[in-house]
Amino acid sequence: MAIIPPSSSGSGPGSPSGPSFPRPRFSRGTYAPPPSKDEHRINERIRVPQVRLIDEKGEQVGVVATAEALRMARERGLDLMEVSPNAQPPVCKICDYGKFKYEKKKKDHEAKKKQTVIKVKEVQLRPQTDEHDRNYKFKNIRGFLEDGDKAKITIMFRGREITYVEQGYKMMRELAEMVQDVAVVESPAKLEGKKLIMVLAPGTASKKGKPASASGIKITSGPVPNKTVAPAEAASGADVSTPEVEKAE
Repeated sequence: MAIIPPSSSGSGPGSPSGPSFPRPRFSRGTYAPPPSKDEHRINERIRVPQVRLIDEKGEQVGVVATAEALRMARERGLDLMEVSPNAQPPVCKICDYGKFKYEKKKKDHEAKKKQTVIKVKEVQLRPQTDEHDRNYKFKNIRGFLEDGDKAKITIMFRGREITYVEQGYKMMRELAEMVQDVAVVESPAKLEGKKLIMVLAPGTASKKGKPASASGIKITSGPVPNKTVAPAEAASGADVSTPEVEKAE
């Protein structure tokens, strides 16, 4: 029986490189540039026949062919940037795109620096917390409020401690009176299950933002405070991000 040696061309199944497959063929003129991460389409990425052109001085040139607008931008050593893609025809501007991106990034950075961020500091207490520890935590809460952060005070009741709910409301009233010069009650003391929760917002003496109005705020001593308590008005004038709750000892 004759043994057939593998093909030297490497196209047969017995070749070292395995079977070969035909290479894909591409027709000319079908190349598409890779997707860009730029916010605006510029130069050759603008693929409409006509655009409404604005020159580098901000003056209206009118509707011109895209190729002509691109030629004008290149003659001036600048870029053609699409600023309003949904218009008919799209609006494009001649500009230095690198400089445009730099200035935009700088403006965004300045706006972020001016943004006021208010965090929520959480402090937990017990109805039987001794006076020394209570005063220490009250002092910390006052510091949070003076720094412009909110404070969420939670009194935990375990087992038979639920019978000391009135003691918890008393602690909340004492705290509200102690910090009334730097804070307002944003959410009055409310019993949720076995937790008594109150939220304080920074007032006029805080370092961040503007305070909420303290009008109509009362802290009741009964177990159902929501029937007699008017909620605080929403804070106005501060650009506040989503609150971040942090637990404090």
